Amino acid sequence: MTNDIEIGRSKRARRTYSLDDVALVPARRTRDPRDVNTEWQIDAFKFATPVLGAPMDSVMSPETAITLGKLGGVGVLNLEGLWTRYEDPEPYLDEISLLARDDMSHVTRRMQEIYAEPIKEGLITERLAQIRDAGVVVAGSLTPQRTQEYYKTVVNAGTDLFVIRGTTVSAEHVSQNQEPLDLKKFIYELDVPVIVGGAAGYTPALHLMRTGAAGVLVGFGGGATTTTRRALGIHAAMASAISDVAAARSDYLDESGGRYVHVIADGGLGQSGDMIKAMAMGADAVMIGAPLARAKEAPGRGYHWGPEAHHHEFPRGTRTPMNQVGSLEEVLYGPSHHVDGTSNLMGAVRRAMATTGYSTLKEFQRSEVVLTGRPQY
Repeated sequence: MTNDIEIGRSKRARRTYSLDDVALVPARRTRDPRDVNTEWQIDAFKFATPVLGAPMDSVMSPETAITLGKLGGVGVLNLEGLWTRYEDPEPYLDEISLLARDDMSHVTRRMQEIYAEPIKEGLITERLAQIRDAGVVVAGSLTPQRTQEYYKTVVNAGTDLFVIRGTTVSAEHVSQNQEPLDLKKFIYELDVPVIVGGAAGYTPALHLMRTGAAGVLVGFGGGATTTTRRALGIHAAMASAISDVAAARSDYLDESGGRYVHVIADGGLGQSGDMIKAMAMGADAVMIGAPLARAKEAPGRGYHWGPEAHHHEFPRGTRTPMNQVGSLEEVLYGPSHHVDGTSNLMGAVRRAMATTGYSTLKEFQRSEVVLTGRPQY
């Protein structure tokens, strides 16, 4: 059975669906939201909430990573960002937040200049040590291009979770210009769990799982800040992408004799409803940027941007204004004073799980969903 449609005589395409195209169906049996368990565990690390703070300078600083860790999630620090380029990045964060909104070319150019400062290995060690000293799980992120250069520094600094995150990451990168990262060999030699992504399909995700990754990021991250769809023509319809990768997880579980790889939705999760539907489609956890960038403690000072915004050759992202809705604790757990799904995110998850009758996140992946909107092609 196939749902391919003909675009023209020489091209067919599979119909896919975004999170906006699906909705949950309330069940016959409901539960008290207070009885719902939102715990998530990857490897030896257990978290009260299935939330990873995206490794973006507008979202995660060492301090916000610590705060998120104490609130039950895990903050992933961008190890190629301002915190590893400058002893004191605060003046540069101030400057980025004060750049005029009406001249995006100037914003991009100035951000490229600020991020041209070299990464300093000593600062990688210092920032990760700061998080470790606070007694929370330490997680850091590098792009595939920088991983071979800095991974030893990251591991020696005592990271607990290592994230390799790019626009898209494959298990078989081909290059005639440089030695590509051998993911399977690399992961095998590390002593820490590795989360890799993004991936947006069954086959790419299955290959990443076979490298030994503990988790696979689904999507291309930075949904609120990137223009990748317009600039490169690349886009993942997240409902279908998560479902496809969840199917790869199930098949790999059988293939490997019981090895479970976590599926982590990453990108386009701006409100609580997006997170809920991502987990109903099969995600074990979510990596979010924009929702946390709305917190008063967020280093972006009311703005949100990702590494795509200051790429030195081909920038394809924007510095996006964000309404600050409350403290990080209020964003995650309330109390909420907003009706748009931007605060008390986990309260919304609990209520959705209770309404559909499920008590654990793993059970919640069996939620019934319906199509509600126009299919995305």
